Amino acid sequence: MWLNLLLVVALVALDQLVKAAIVAHFTLGAVQVVIPGVLALTNLHNSGAAWSILSGQQALFFALTIVAVAVLGYFLWRYRQQRWLTLALSLMLAGALGNFIDRLAQGYVVDMFELLFINFPVFNVADSCLTIGVALLALQILLEKDDPDDD
Repeated sequence: MWLNLLLVVALVALDQLVKAAIVAHFTLGAVQVVIPGVLALTNLHNSGAAWSILSGQQALFFALTIVAVAVLGYFLWRYRQQRWLTLALSLMLAGALGNFIDRLAQGYVVDMFELLFINFPVFNVADSCLTIGVALLALQILLEKDDPDDD
């Protein structure tokens, strides 16, 4: 359990450090190609969700995040003996907290990673944590063996 909490803290710190570095070194909207045709860094402010969906609905995002953090925290404690499940939950919790900090402090989320080969929202470390966590959770559910006692 302590390793999971340490992972959450480390990922939130990484998210906030990357965001601070982008804000410090890139003007708003500036783009720097890192890998041509693949990845660019930019400084975008997003007051919504992916593709700026629900832009400006900060109260909704606050409420949803508080509920999500509570639910994820409960499940993290409840299933603390299941290594892969707690990894997925820890990633999701770190992602939710990373973006929540931005929303509380600034009223928007700083995004910086732009995939150049696909029309995909610009994203950040917290978004990556959420996505990987959800993918791990889905994979675990798909691979879960049925309990013969449930029949």
